[in-house]
Amino acid sequence: MKSNYKAMILSCIDPRFQPIVFNYLKKKKLTGKYSAFTIAGSAVGVTANKFKRWHKVFWDNFDTSVKLHNIKKLIVINHRDCGAAKIINGKKEFSRKNETKVHKNSFLKIKKIFKKKYPKLSIELKIISLNSKVETFK
Repeated sequence: MKSNYKAMILSCIDPRFQPIVFNYLKKKKLTGKYSAFTIAGSAVGVTANKFKRWHKVFWDNFDTSVKLHNIKKLIVINHRDCGAAKIINGKKEFSRKNETKVHKNSFLKIKKIFKKKYPKLSIELKIISLNSKVETFK
């Protein structure tokens, strides 16, 4: 039996962001209406070559969630001060500009894969800061 869940939330494992993400989703009136997939780096973790072994796990999980929970949307929530983004950034200075570039690249990759696999579903791309400020990427 399919439920009326609306979204799959892809977010990071960072404990600092769990209450921030929860409160953001509550404010969006999504409490009890989403499946959750939490992995280091969020979109960074499921798109960067450094974490390639994780990619299939996410997409298999998303596909199952679509089938079981009638998911219509993927909401990707990355965050500032991201350890996975630091790893991908390598030895370069980890400035806000470089971090934004890592997040943007992960968003572009996940959006491209998502639109190819699920052309009828929608995707939202967000970055949340420790102060709960939310940025939206198109």
